[in-house]
Amino acid sequence: MTWRQAAFWAGFVALLGVSVWTVAPDPARLAAGLPRLLGWLAGSWPPDFSGAGDIARRAGETVGIATLGTLCAALLAFPLALLATRPLSPFLALYQPARGVLDGLRGTDGFVFALLFVAAVGLGPFAGMLGVALHSAGSLAKLWSESMETADPRPSEAITAVGATRMQVALYALIPQTMPQNLSHLLYVWEFNIRASTVLGLVGAGGLGQELKNAVDLLDFNRVLAILIVIIALTLAADRISATLRRHLA
Repeated sequence: MTWRQAAFWAGFVALLGVSVWTVAPDPARLAAGLPRLLGWLAGSWPPDFSGAGDIARRAGETVGIATLGTLCAALLAFPLALLATRPLSPFLALYQPARGVLDGLRGTDGFVFALLFVAAVGLGPFAGMLGVALHSAGSLAKLWSESMETADPRPSEAITAVGATRMQVALYALIPQTMPQNLSHLLYVWEFNIRASTVLGLVGAGGLGQELKNAVDLLDFNRVLAILIVIIALTLAADRISATLRRHLA
């Protein structure tokens, strides 16, 4: 074993030890809480789908938040991806700052952004859409820049040799070459945002999470189960739609 491998495993063991000490897993507490959880689940049957119109409206908000948030994220991500792609960045001094912006957007969860926008623009799905857009812009730009950086360099080198600018390299070589992969990334992020948007209502940003929070606050577990069923169905539908479209792009 080399010293690098030894250092890696020592660091991993140290991280694991600190994590166990911080989290303090307690199987006894889990064993004591499981019967209570099973009791709640047993009492939640049958699911309460009364007021189905409200659930449908909240489900529509969830899809709208995810779809518009993903579209806005794509518009923000495109210029950021160009700046964060080494062969395309107009000034190399902007490359590392652009990568730092992407890390900041990706590192801040959409839930946190939604909480901030609720304070800025008020309650409702608009705040949720803005939160989804900012977080997803970082993720999309990161994926797009990496796909362009790892693309076959020969087309770019060929048009660069005849005097093409960086933007022309992007428009006529890298973007067309990576378009199927980047559209697949876009669909994946949209699918992820459908799942993520279901909980944004917990901070007042609309969607099914708002309905879920109201049911939990009232300890209405029959209603909670109905909303969870809708969330699962919505997630499965988004997964199937996204997977089908990605197969056609492959």
